[in-house]
Order: sequence, then structure tokens, then C-alpha cells
Amino acid sequence: MGAVIYYITLPFIYLLSVLPFRLLYIISDGMYILLYDVVGYRKEVVLKNLRNSFPEKSEQEINTICKDFYHYLCDLFVETFKTLTISKRKMMQHCCLAPEGKIFVDKMAAEKHSMILVIGHLGNWEWSSAFSLFCDQQVYAIYHPLQNKQFDGLIYKIRSHFGSKLIAMKDTFKQMLANRKKVTITAFIADQTPHPENAYWTIFLNQDTPIFRGAELISRKLNYPVAYGSIKRRKRGYYEMNIEMLCADPSATKDGEITEMHTRRLERDIIAQPATWLWSHKRWKHKRNKA
Repeated sequence: MGAVIYYITLPFIYLLSVLPFRLLYIISDGMYILLYDVVGYRKEVVLKNLRNSFPEKSEQEINTICKDFYHYLCDLFVETFKTLTISKRKMMQHCCLAPEGKIFVDKMAAEKHSMILVIGHLGNWEWSSAFSLFCDQQVYAIYHPLQNKQFDGLIYKIRSHFGSKLIAMKDTFKQMLANRKKVTITAFIADQTPHPENAYWTIFLNQDTPIFRGAELISRKLNYPVAYGSIKRRKRGYYEMNIEMLCADPSATKDGEITEMHTRRLERDIIAQPATWLWSHKRWKHKRNKA
């Protein structure tokens, strides 16, 4: 059944992909009305997450962020499928690397240092794959393969369109060991929801939150420097990514130190542009075991 749905929807996905941005955003505006006003897709989850994260904000401020988030979510949807057919030149106009980030990644490449890059579900994280266009290193991204093989192949095609390669999460350490002779950048999305027993727990956006420990554990084992990537929305359809060093010597850190570093940086970016984080994600569904 999944394959049938895939082949039915694929022509519409490609049709969406070839449309100019002006028409894409008209479609996005229509989707906003459907998702926010008609269906109310996960609106209770979004509002609860916002209220708990920003207890100091008024209800009017929370509702404004909520509406802005749904506009952003619809833009993210159409922009993601645009990746299938957009040219490199056009993508580099819509998604750029900040000058200081470019200096940093070039320096790491010149010194032949592989590194781990931590990002969050902030800005258009799907367009972070365009980062490959601005650096000499081979970029790898850790991802969760989908159960549906056809849609998984489509996601792989989207995320590897500009030269990035994907690594299934279960194969992360094994693949990074195999790549040790290459100069690489391996990207982790750190704000997913891990199993609570294996997570690092901290206060994030005013809430007790489990954080994936994978980036920290692997960086300490391989002693790969850890960088943080911020993705800021400059205006509709235009994003800027910046890369900065978080930890140059992970082997010298204590347990939890690197995870705290990238969690605090992501938190700061979310506070700066709250509407562009994935609030519909059930981020706080687990509770810490106090025993």
C-alpha cells in the first residue's frame, strides 16, 4: 500500500518542486489556512510546548509565535520538495554560509581535521544539506531511515542532492570509523527525542529534557572537534548558516559537558527566532526517572 501511495504522490511532488518560489509560497499560504484554521494540526501540542518554554510570555505573544510557526512549517514543507530540482546556483542564493563560518570550515579542511557538526530542527534544517556546496570536506548526515523504502529513497535523494551522504543512525560509529582516513564533517541533529534511559537529562527551555548523547560520546571516542551550526531565517525563503567551534578537544571534557554546550547554543538560537523551531514535535513526552 505504501508503494502505491508513493507512486501516486510522486508526480505531484515533482510538480511542486519545479514551481517558482512565488507560486510555492501561494500554496504554502493555502496550506497554512488548512493546517492552522481548519485542521488545527497538533495545535494543542504546539501551544503547550510554547507556554511551558516561555512562561514569561503573554497569551497574545504565545498565539503570535504559534501562528508564525505554522506559516514557517508550511514554507518548510514546500521548500523541502523544492530541493529535488533546484539548481546549485539558485540554492546558493537562497541558503548561504556566513563568512566567519566559511573561514572556520576552510581552516579545518586545510588542517585536515575531521569534525562533528551539531544542528537542531531550527530554520530550514533540510536545506542545511546545501552546506556541502560551501566546503571541501565530504559531509555526512546522520538520519533515521523510513520504513517505507520508496519514501526513504526520496528523502535520501533530497538530502544528498548537493553532495552530502547519509548514514543510518544505527551505523553511525561503524561508518565514522570506516571514514577515519578521510577529512569529513558528520552532522548530527541533537534535538530529537531519545529513549529516556539512554539520554542526558538537563533543563532546556525551562523543562526537564532528555538529550541525545551520540554526538558527545562519539566525539570523545574519536577525539573529533565538535562544532555547532546555526540556521537563521533572514527572510522568506532565505537562510544563513553559521558554523562555530564548540569544543576543540573532546577527550579533555567531562561527561555531559559537550551536550550542555550544544544544548545551550540551540536554546539561545530558539529564543532569538522562536517561530522557526519544530514546536509540533512531541519533545517532552518522556519524564525523568527520579529513582
